[in-house]
Amino acid sequence: MGSLSAAEPRPGHSWRNPDTWHLRTKLVLATMLLLVVICSVVGTLLYASMDRVLTQQLDAQLAQASHRAAEFGSPSGSAGTRPDPLEARGQGAGTLNARVAEGNVAVGGLISADGKRLSLQQSDAMKLASLPVSSQPPGDNSGLGATTAVDRTLSVGEYRLVAVQTAYGDVVVTGLPLAQKQATLGSLVLTTLLVSLGGLVLVGLLGTWIIRRTMKPLEELSRVAGQVAQLPLDAGEVALAVRVPASAAHPGTEVGQVGNALNRMLDNVAGALEARQASETRVRQFVADASHELRTPLTAIRGYTDMLKMTEPLTEQGTESLGRVESQSQRMTRLVEDLLTLARLDEGQALKLGPVDLTQLLVETVTDQKVIAPDHIWRLELPEEPLEIRADGAKLHQVFVNLLSNARKHTPAGTTVTASVGRSARGEAVITVVDDGPGIPAELQERVFSRFARADQARTTGGGEGSTGLGLSIVEAIVAAHGGTVELTSRPGRTEFAVYLPAA
Repeated sequence: MGSLSAAEPRPGHSWRNPDTWHLRTKLVLATMLLLVVICSVVGTLLYASMDRVLTQQLDAQLAQASHRAAEFGSPSGSAGTRPDPLEARGQGAGTLNARVAEGNVAVGGLISADGKRLSLQQSDAMKLASLPVSSQPPGDNSGLGATTAVDRTLSVGEYRLVAVQTAYGDVVVTGLPLAQKQATLGSLVLTTLLVSLGGLVLVGLLGTWIIRRTMKPLEELSRVAGQVAQLPLDAGEVALAVRVPASAAHPGTEVGQVGNALNRMLDNVAGALEARQASETRVRQFVADASHELRTPLTAIRGYTDMLKMTEPLTEQGTESLGRVESQSQRMTRLVEDLLTLARLDEGQALKLGPVDLTQLLVETVTDQKVIAPDHIWRLELPEEPLEIRADGAKLHQVFVNLLSNARKHTPAGTTVTASVGRSARGEAVITVVDDGPGIPAELQERVFSRFARADQARTTGGGEGSTGLGLSIVEAIVAAHGGTVELTSRPGRTEFAVYLPAA
């Protein structure tokens, strides 16, 4: 069958290896994921730190406001009541104050943003009355000291509150709004998110550019490896000229060391291929020369054998021995002719192309085989119209003879051999030879077209005629020279050889 040709880049085709692209994507994603983790950790620490600082500042302001409210006004009147702590000097906008006596809010309110006093709702008063009460040392206005500040949600918003037991026996509640603190933290979160997203985009673009630039030599290595992988290195003359460019094979970098090693390996492989080709050429030349030289002595042997039979009286044993010499010389002659045929095909001998009627050629070949093997059943399946192609008629006749004789030699008497010719769905000419013999062993099917491949004794049951093991090799070589292919399918009870030849 025809060998594959070296792959050539198609116009507009990229040699980028999908594996390299996936690796580059994974590296970029891993970098961005690492940056997301770092930004998350930094953002969390920054948020916690800012929350702590703002809380400390708010607590310091709350301590001062609580101290002013707790110390404001002495009890007056017969009832011993104290004035509204919200009226203490220095209380700013948003400050909340309430005086709790016997578990109830006696007086309370808050200062609005425009300086007006607002009353508390009943639900707010209940929450204020239930706050944990702390004590504050007299004159302590530097901080909350032993007091406990808590956050509560009131009808007017989030507040940080503290309840202090005063020296006059009542409880003063003071609160400051959390809105400014929450707005500051919200701005911090938004800023962190925007900066992180911008950093991710920048790192993604920059990382992609850096990784692509770094991995470009790997793409060169992948391209070269892909080209070499598609070369037909198994047989024939191979021009292994592809190499990694010098820019990707500099030994000063890790990737360059790989490229340099790949170039050295390709040099070694190219040398081995050249040596193999030279050896094959010498062997083929020797076979061709030896075959040419053997034709003369073989012709002489056959001539002297014929002369002895005609001129000399021989005993029965002498006649039998001379017949053995004649049959063996004929067998050797066939082997020499087969070797010469393969040698000419290997040398690329030009075919003698002309119009060939495959239908007529197959009929003639099957008719000859009927005479040689009348103990087989021969059948023909032909199209209604003659099938004509442009080919070398003598070579195709040899293909048909080899396929049919192969079926004859390796199947027992009574085997049905069916030969057919037609066209495939793609318009190719198709010649098939099918027999219902024992089949070809599976281990032999892989090498049946190799030279000197022979069937085992289980299949060679039909014949006293020997086989050179070159027939199917010649079939494959001739079909390949015509630009066609030959295929084999075999199982016990059915063996089929199918030859596909171009219609034109």
